[in-house]
Amino acid sequence: MTDEIAAAAAGQAEQPRRTVALRKIYVKDMSFESPMAPQIFTTADLQPTSNLNLRTTHRKLDDQPIYEMVLTLTLDSKIGDDTVFLVELHQAGLFQIEGFNEAEAAQILGTFCPNTLFPYAREAIASAVQRGGFPEFLLQPIDFDGLWARNQAEQAAAAQQAAGDTH
Repeated sequence: MTDEIAAAAAGQAEQPRRTVALRKIYVKDMSFESPMAPQIFTTADLQPTSNLNLRTTHRKLDDQPIYEMVLTLTLDSKIGDDTVFLVELHQAGLFQIEGFNEAEAAQILGTFCPNTLFPYAREAIASAVQRGGFPEFLLQPIDFDGLWARNQAEQAAAAQQAAGDTH
């Protein structure tokens, strides 16, 4: 019985330690433009339409289990074809991710990391818009878990279709 316990303990010791840890959050790049200022501030009943584009990128740092995740948000507010304001933000973070297989790490990078960064990006954009002289712009929550699941389903369907096309 003692040998079984020792073998079980040895097996547990061989399993990699699973870690997800936030190491740093920072703004990597940010810009704000208001090409119609100051004339736009004299416009009565300002009713611009806004469009938000979002993307994520990540890269592994050297031989470390550290990943840089960059959440890029571009907010474009227009009246017709005229830009009222444009904000681009690269909200970044360093995440330690180790002990997970490739699929698990991909899910962490696709869901946990952007979910962690988004509140910081929301605050930075709201602040930039307000400092630009406009009413606060409140970004609504984003379901990164749902986006990731939809992306995975689309990739699987595309792969299945590609496999079907080759036969």
